[in-house]
Amino acid sequence: MKIRPDLSQLPAYVPGARKETAVKLSSNEIAEGPLPSVKAAMADSLDTINRYPDMGALDLRTALAGHLGVGLEQVAVGTGSSALCQQLVTIVAQPGDDIIFPWRSFEAYPIFARIAGANPVAVPLTADHRVDLDGLAAAVTERTKLIFVCNPNNPTATTITTEEWNRFIDSVPEDIIVVLDEAYFEYNLSGTSPVATEEIVSHPNVVGLRTFSKAYGLAGARVGYAFGAAEIIEALNKVAVPFSVSSVAQTGALASLELTEELQQRVDTTATQRTRVHEVLAPMGSPESQTNFVWIPAESLDSSPQELAEKLADNDLLVRAFPEGVRVTVTNAEETDAFLRAWEAVRS
Repeated sequence: MKIRPDLSQLPAYVPGARKETAVKLSSNEIAEGPLPSVKAAMADSLDTINRYPDMGALDLRTALAGHLGVGLEQVAVGTGSSALCQQLVTIVAQPGDDIIFPWRSFEAYPIFARIAGANPVAVPLTADHRVDLDGLAAAVTERTKLIFVCNPNNPTATTITTEEWNRFIDSVPEDIIVVLDEAYFEYNLSGTSPVATEEIVSHPNVVGLRTFSKAYGLAGARVGYAFGAAEIIEALNKVAVPFSVSSVAQTGALASLELTEELQQRVDTTATQRTRVHEVLAPMGSPESQTNFVWIPAESLDSSPQELAEKLADNDLLVRAFPEGVRVTVTNAEETDAFLRAWEAVRS
């Protein structure tokens, strides 16, 4: 078969572990299902599932444009923000080009670079598990086409400051697209980070990414959105898979966007549980989190991250192990209690 030989070098995306009897804190999902009104709207949309969805997602994009304070032509939707990440690489990169990203960060960044035939350029995090913006800027060459900045960063839960960002973005050539990936935007209560809706105004090469998979609880529906300069958004839409965002997903996202009070209540609940988890893990060197998960650095463990994950799984608690550490999703009080019991069991 004439399959591209370089695909043998492509790392596989690894989803969170599954175990039917365990509490699953390995995939950054929320514990609750869609809000009742959202669920009802999605169920009603099944009556027209025999028809193709609106390929332009006009209703959803119009609502998002109003929500973000941008023009309709400045918004694109996709099957989760991850699909939009890949589309962004596709519109700029050819073989031999460079895609820069922090590491460790969202594990699909290097995969998307290699799919396009581009060179993935990974810049190590700082010693305190934060994105090294100065390092990202220093990695720029004439081959650089795009830079990913994940804020808050997945999986370390840390944030960048506006001061750091300003120094970074002012040093990046204006023809290089910078993606401010805000998948966990709703959980970032720091008040000290740059916000993509503001940055796309002052820097037309910046694109913001957000998703309905996390705080909105629509991970299974797969819908995310990008926003930025109309020129970039037009190119994104050209490389999108036709009809990729289903009518059910569009309906769920549209209904969810209206429920700001309910969303905030869920975020507040997660933030309360996040504090509980962090207080226990802080002695392990866990940085302060501005996401719906907490990071345990590998250097603080007596065993490997994978061994810790396996011990927790034996106690019916699933987390996500990386070579550099362990990520623990934070949800509600019940699942936090389950984590704390399992943590006490493996640490005793």
